[in-house]
Amino acid sequence: MNAHNAEMVEIDRPDVVAEVAELFRRYERALVANDLVALDEFFWDDERTVRFGFGETLVGHRAIAADRRSRERQTSPRRLRAVTIATFGSDVATVSAEFVPDGSDVVGRQSQTWVKLGGGWRVVSAHVSWEGGRA
Repeated sequence: MNAHNAEMVEIDRPDVVAEVAELFRRYERALVANDLVALDEFFWDDERTVRFGFGETLVGHRAIAADRRSRERQTSPRRLRAVTIATFGSDVATVSAEFVPDGSDVVGRQSQTWVKLGGGWRVVSAHVSWEGGRA
């Protein structure tokens, strides 16, 4: 994208920010509830979907779904903070957040790239890690 094109993209349209914020809240509820079916639906069903985790690099929707199913529980209850949503036009968004697991003071970080595709908004890339690389 050149500078001319960047000037034409509407950044942070309120309606798109609100739409992505609601999707992110639904994603978080599914994550903490360990709703594997819903979590699968949030991710783009493609071999190019990527999720970098605490100790894993997962490439492809199938690998991401299989990793979730290999765990007894995906995510413990947690508190979100510093959630930042940026949208670019009506079809691309990023969400970044810090989280603190209940009963802990360790800070985690997550980021997601969402793209509106034919089937609706999907996460095409995600990253989650602990602050300072510690668990």
